[in-house]
Amino acid sequence: MKVDGTWSGADVIAQAKRLEQDGYDGLWASETSHDPFFPLLLAAESTERLEVGTAVAVAFARSPMQLAYTAHDLQTYSGGRFLLGLGSQVKPHVERRYSMPWSRPAARMREYVAALRAIWSAWNDETKLDFRGDFYTHTLMPPFFAPPPAPSGQPKILVAAVGEAMTTVAGETADGLLPHAFTTERYLREVTLPAAERGLRASGRTRDDFCVSHLLLTATGRTQEEMADAVARTRRQIAFYGSTPSYRNVLDLHGWGALGPELTSLSREGRWQEMGTLIDDEVLNAFAVVAEPDRLAAEIHRRYGALVDRVSFYTAYEIDDEVLAPVVEELRTIPYQHQHQHQHP
Repeated sequence: MKVDGTWSGADVIAQAKRLEQDGYDGLWASETSHDPFFPLLLAAESTERLEVGTAVAVAFARSPMQLAYTAHDLQTYSGGRFLLGLGSQVKPHVERRYSMPWSRPAARMREYVAALRAIWSAWNDETKLDFRGDFYTHTLMPPFFAPPPAPSGQPKILVAAVGEAMTTVAGETADGLLPHAFTTERYLREVTLPAAERGLRASGRTRDDFCVSHLLLTATGRTQEEMADAVARTRRQIAFYGSTPSYRNVLDLHGWGALGPELTSLSREGRWQEMGTLIDDEVLNAFAVVAEPDRLAAEIHRRYGALVDRVSFYTAYEIDDEVLAPVVEELRTIPYQHQHQHQHP
């Protein structure tokens, strides 16, 4: 199992060097309060083997052509270590924050990935650019605007998804899947992986051709005080995600559908601290791995070892690097093998 770090917003060069030294396989940067691409350029330049990726960049905020240039350059500059993680975001953000069009997100993402591949093929393989879709059209590529081919070829694309439609698109079109942190082991087994495999079969591929990279909510600490703080903050993070209506299908699967509207109501009133008190131990342990550092790797492997290919720790609290370093080492040395129990969902 590969283990990745997430950019904390601090000195990315120092963080990337430390992650590589500690044995991490990759570094993800997200598009929240920072651009996700700029730090990855610095991270790639200051490391030798660390993969760098976006988890995620908002696809629908950009033209496929604009993003194709950025990803192609990062793939070239990193020596083939760039992973392009794409997310759709939700309608209010796409329309009101980015002022971009929103419609049929799964169909739009399918076409978006196809457009990227067509553009990269024009640059890397000198094919004629003639992409015509329902949402995007790219038919002009004069030689002056075509960059040299990337020596390592096209970047790998991973698509973020919660719902079945987008997850199927990921399996059909992408090289991997980024399940949302608001995902349980049961949801992965019963909903996510079967949907991804439907897409894989449609594209003539198998699970071995596909990477599942999971941002895993984790609560750990060396002392009782640290554990208590980690658990409290993780409850609040779960409550925050649970208040989002588009993620409600995860709660519904577990029979917790009534929790979603209650969390949404509290969020609209700004009662953020109170929201965390609604996350009981059953909900907490479904969404997060809660364990002391010396048990954390074994618990992650027990629950997710046969489901995902790589993990990164989502800690909604401050934690010292030395706490996770032995966990990373243990996870990377545990033998891994897919269990193809979803071949015929």
